[in-house]
Order: sequence, then structure tokens, then C-alpha cells
Amino acid sequence: MRRFPGMAFSLLLIVFLHLLPAAAPAAFGADEPSQTADKPAAPFSAAAASAELKRLQTEQDRIKQQASKDTTGNQLTELDDAVHRLLADVDTLTGTLVAERAKVQAQIDLLGPPPADGSASEAPAVARQRADLNGRAKALDEQLKKAEEDKESLGNLADQIGKLQRGHLKDQVALRSNSILSGDFWMPAFDPSPQDRQRFESLRSLVTPMAKQAWDADHRTGTVMLLALAFAIWSLGRRLIERGMAWVCLHRLPEHRLRRSALALSTALATVLTTALAVRIVLFAFTRDYELSEPMRDLADELIKLTMTSALIAGLGRALLCTRHPTWRLPSLHDDIARALRPFPIVLAGLLLLAGTVEQLNRTIDTSVQVTLFGRGLVSLVVTLTIGAGLLRANRVRAALVAAGERPGSGSTLTGIVLAGLTATIVVTLVALVTGYITFARFLTYEIVWFDIVLCSLYLLTKLTRDACESLFSVHYSSGRIIKQLFGLGDSHLDQVSTVLSGLGSSLLLLLAVIALLTGGFGTTPKDLLDSLLMVLGGERLRAMNIMPERILNAVIATGVGVYILRSVRRWLDADLLPKTGMEPGMRASLVTLFSNIGYVLLVLMTLSLLGVRWDNLAWIVSALSVGIGFGLQEIVKNFISGLILLTERPVKVGDMVNIGGVEGDIRRISVRATEIQLGDRSTMIVPNSQLISQSVRNVTMNNSTLGVASLTLTFPLNIDPEEVRDMLLAAYADNQAILDHPAPSVTFSQLAPNGITLTVTGFVSSPRIAGGTKSDLLFDILKRLRAAEIPLTHPQTLRLVNSEVLAA
Repeated sequence: MRRFPGMAFSLLLIVFLHLLPAAAPAAFGADEPSQTADKPAAPFSAAAASAELKRLQTEQDRIKQQASKDTTGNQLTELDDAVHRLLADVDTLTGTLVAERAKVQAQIDLLGPPPADGSASEAPAVARQRADLNGRAKALDEQLKKAEEDKESLGNLADQIGKLQRGHLKDQVALRSNSILSGDFWMPAFDPSPQDRQRFESLRSLVTPMAKQAWDADHRTGTVMLLALAFAIWSLGRRLIERGMAWVCLHRLPEHRLRRSALALSTALATVLTTALAVRIVLFAFTRDYELSEPMRDLADELIKLTMTSALIAGLGRALLCTRHPTWRLPSLHDDIARALRPFPIVLAGLLLLAGTVEQLNRTIDTSVQVTLFGRGLVSLVVTLTIGAGLLRANRVRAALVAAGERPGSGSTLTGIVLAGLTATIVVTLVALVTGYITFARFLTYEIVWFDIVLCSLYLLTKLTRDACESLFSVHYSSGRIIKQLFGLGDSHLDQVSTVLSGLGSSLLLLLAVIALLTGGFGTTPKDLLDSLLMVLGGERLRAMNIMPERILNAVIATGVGVYILRSVRRWLDADLLPKTGMEPGMRASLVTLFSNIGYVLLVLMTLSLLGVRWDNLAWIVSALSVGIGFGLQEIVKNFISGLILLTERPVKVGDMVNIGGVEGDIRRISVRATEIQLGDRSTMIVPNSQLISQSVRNVTMNNSTLGVASLTLTFPLNIDPEEVRDMLLAAYADNQAILDHPAPSVTFSQLAPNGITLTVTGFVSSPRIAGGTKSDLLFDILKRLRAAEIPLTHPQTLRLVNSEVLAA
């Protein structure tokens, strides 16, 4: 009976709890969780809490997925706000769960401890209530634990997004900061912030134990030996490899330009391989008994890649300048200029190694924006000044050589364009550093270095490819003779195969170089630059209007590269490949023109595709063109189609001598719209292509005839001796050196009329193009002979009216 009041209270509590509305409005899971804190707390529901936890996990996964993609600064800000809203929701949910857990615990305390002799002495209703409360307490504990885990995970996610925001701000190309001329720019070198001090201290705490272990008593000897071995490989080993490859090139390769290109390649590869091996040994010397952390392992890998890139720069410089063997130098460069530029590749490689190391350290310890910009600005300034000093020194030496009357080397238009672009980029970089656009200057600096690496590698590999193809398929060497005998090919076929393979190899290398320039580099790419500039110019609004500047940039770049490739291939076909096929000049010109027309059509289609133009959206353009063709463009289209017919059916071709409309001349060019005909007076007549298709054209050389006809028609009086005149005309033709003996000249009695007899004399010359001049010479000679023999030519009858009488004259 003493326990009855407590049991009664417990029963009343059970009835009260079961009368609570199970489907009460949820206090969680609203669209704006941050607004629920201001509202009165709704009755608690375990299902609502579980749903809220599930929603929080789903939102967290969504934010992680979006943050892992390429995002802009605005998107990162939105994700950061979403994370903080979720953190507020977690705090609200945690408070509700804690309050509910306290309430359940209070109810358990009210029930008191379970009886010591077991549940048999306890009322069944109380036992069920106790079990239900314990189950709810356990569920609440699990939900609290899950909420704490979500809060910790969201805190880590907020830190990661903050790091991404700082990194995005550092890489923002259009970001403007302090100028290198201001004192604030140099402040991090003298007074870094406490946060940066702490970050550098954490880095030192990671590096110091590794260095101490490498130099302790047990490891010092091995470390010194490994470092000495690395230095020996990097210096002595590189020289031995270069000398060995030079001996192989001299004694095992044919006497051809292949020796020079192979030696240059071996020099570059020897520098890269020995440097990579030496760096690996140095890394092993310090980490052979030390377990690197994940950040340090990533830093070591990036530094190894950076060291190999710097070694490639130094190797390419040594290979192309080739100051020790000037006669083996690939570029046409004067010795004084090569010696003047000799130290700059090594200095540039060292500065790039320093710059990349600073970048990797800042990225590893996540330094502040001010420190990061200071490092980038300093590195950009030093590298830019180094490259500029190299250009100035080369120009000074070149000017001195020109003043001394020497040729500094044969340049080209492409070389001039590259040097002009390089100079302009250096000037823009210095202006960007002065005006405070440090990240933009860093982008330009690294792009200059990357462009030099790609351009020099392309030049070296292209030379090697062409020289290897020429040597492999040359009949002067054993490889070419073996291929000739094995496949039964002729000398011309070997030349054609060599030209085709070298052209394909050069085209493939050029394509790879373009891809490397657009997608490679040291961090920021041209696409990143465009995205950053678009953020300043309102890129989202442009995209909303369906204006994609990155597509425009891609289309412009592709058009420029495509035009350059088309012109290069056209020159290659016209100068290298087609002359080795034995085709006639007219056929070669037609093929080159046809290739150019098809190539430009494909280039236009590719440009439209890169601009995002869909062909199903061009129906209105086709309709407009059809109307335009019907009114004003039909002549242009007709000439265009006629030009294609001329290039395919070839009724006339370049080099033919034609006569159209009484005008005779040689065809010099067949373009898309018109054909150029060079007349005898060296003037040019432009004839629309449609006239050559629709009108009668006399093609003197269509049947590949190499003979011309010199035919003269003369009228003599009736009282002459025809046989005497015939012999005189034949003698005049025979004495002319241009007239061929075979076929022999002939005289034909063409007409007998009251006013005289007509004789036609015909002779053949070696070319139709000299027939006119030969006729002139023959007329001079024949007139002289007729006057000597007193043989007159008949003249037409004229009428005179005298005193109203008609008299015949």
C-alpha cells in the first residue's frame, strides 16, 4: 500500500503521454531551418527527429558533391551559407533532443529504480512503461550521437569550403592587390601575421624530425653517402651519358642531319633522367627510415615533378644552344648569340624550381592571401626580369653582329611573331605587377615558361621526326635499300613515304603541342583566366543570355590554329609531297586548290560547332540563303559550282593555253569564283568560272601536245608560178630554226579565185607559246624573199567614181 501513490502517479503519466498527438506538426525539416528558432517549440516527435537527421545527412551529401566540382566564388559562398544553416539546424535539433532526453530521464526517475527481486513483483503496466521509457532514452541517445557526428562533419566541411574559398581567392586572376612598389606588398617578408607564423611553424614541425633523423649518429654516414651519390649522378653521370650518346651518334648513325637531332634529344633526356634519379636518391636519403605524413608525401611528389620540369628546361636549353659543338646546333643561330644565352636556361630552371617550391609550400600549409600574393609577385618579377634580360642580351649581340657586317642567323616570320609576342607579354606582366594584378602577372609568367617548354620540345621532336624519316627511307643508306628490296618500291615511292610519314608525325606533334598549351601549364590555364575575367564582367549574366565567351575563345583559337595548319599543309603538299609524285604542275595546282577549299569549308563547320551552333537551328539561315541565292547570290553560287567542276573534271587546268572570246593566254590560277588568265602582254584577265563552263573554249594544250603550229595564208596574182612560190615558202620555213624538221613543213593550194590564188603554208614548232613569235619572223623573211624575186601579193579591188563613171582600180 505504501507504493500505491507512486504507481498511481505513474499510471496517470502513462495515460497523459499516450494522449499526446502522435501526428503533431513537425518542428524540423522546414525549408528555412534558421527561421524555426524564432517560433515556439512544437511538441516533440521521434519520427520528426529521425526525418530531420535524414534531411541533414542528405543536404550534407549534396553540399559535399557540389563542393567537389569546379565551383565559382559565388557558388562557394552559397555552399558556405548552406553549411552554416545546417549547423544552426543541428544545434536546434540537439537542444530539442537534449530537452526531451532530460524529460524522459525525469520520467524514469519518477518510476524509481526497478525492484531488487525482479519484475515479477512489479505491476505489468509499470514494467511496460519502464521498458518504453528506456527504449526512448536509448533512441534519443543514438539520435544525439548522430547529431554530434553530423555537427562535427559539418564543421569539417565548413573548414574545407573555407579553404576552397581562400584558394579560389588566391587563384582569382582578376584580383587586384597591392603593387610591388608599395610597402604593404613587402610587409609579409618582414612582419607576417600570427596565423602565417603558426602555419610555418607547423611546417617546420613536420620537416625538422625528418632532418634530425637523417643526420643523427645512426643515419649520418648513409645520408652523406647517398647525397654524394646523387651529386655524382647529377654531374658526372650526366656528362658520361652525353659523351656516350655522342659516340653512338657519330659511329652508329648515318652521316645525315639525324645525328644532330639525335644528339640534341640525348642531351635533353640525359639531363632530365639524371636529375630525376638524383632527386629520388636525395628523397630516399631523408625518408628511408621515416614515415611521411600525407601532406608531406604530396609535397614531395609535387617537388619531384617540379624538379623534372626544371631539368627539362635546362636540358632543352643546353640541347638547342649546343655551345660545345656549334656545328651540331639545330637552330640557325650565331655562335655569339648562343654563348650569350647559355646561362639563361639554367637560371630560369632554378628560378622556376624556387617559384614552384614556394607555390607548393603555400598550398600545403594554406597561407593567407597576402603571403601567397607576395610569393607569387616576387617569383613573377624575378622570372620576368630574367627572361627579359635574356631577350635584351640576345638583341644587343644581334645588333652588334649586324653592325659588324655579319649575319646573326636566318630568321623567319614565325620566329619574329613569337619574339614580338614574348616581348609584349613581358611588358604586360611588368605593368600588371606595378598596378597590383599579381595573380594575373603570375599567370602570364608561368604561361611564358610553359610556352617556351612546349615550343622548344615541338621544335626538337619535329626535327627528329623529319630527319629520322629521311634517313630511314633514303636509298643512300642500308635501311632504305632494305625497304626498297623488301617491298619492291622505287626511289620516288620511298621519297613519298618519307614525306608522308614526316608530315603525319609533324602534324601529330603540332596537335599535341596545341593541346598542351591549352590544357597544361602550372596551375592556371587559359580557361581559368577567362572564367576569372567573366566573373568581373558578369559572366553569369552573359551565360543567362546564352552568350558563352569561353566558346568564342575556343572558336577563335581553333580558327587561328586551323588556318595555320591548312596553310602549312598546303605548302607541304605544294613544295614537298606532290612534286615527288611526278604529277604535272596543273594537276598539282588543282589538287592543292581543291584541298584548300574543302579544308576551309570544314574549318567553318568546326568553328560553328565550337560556338555551339546546332544544325537543326540553322533552318532559318538555309531559308534566308535560298532567298538570297534566288535574287543576288546566284551568280556567286554558279561561279562557285563551276569552279568545283573545273577542279574535278579539269576541262582546263593551271598551265593550259586557252582561247576564249578571241583572247588567248595561259591559265595561272583557278580560284573559287574566277580564273586568272595571263595574256601575251603579261596582263591578267579574270574570267568568271561559269564562262569557262558555259562558253566555247579553245584549249591549245589539253591533249598534252607539246607542238605548236605556225600557219600562214597568202594570196598571190594569177600570173605567178605557184611551184616557184611554193619552193620559196618551204625554203623560208626550212631556214627558220624554230620550225621542226619532223613533221616537215607543207604548202597547200587553198583557193583559186578571179582575184588570185591562195596558198597556206604550215610548219610545227616545239611549243604553242612560241608560235606567234615564229609567225612574225617568218613573215619578215617571206616578205624579203618575195621582193627579191619581184613576186607581188594580190591586193583587193577598189572602186573609184570619176565623172559619174565607175572605174575599177
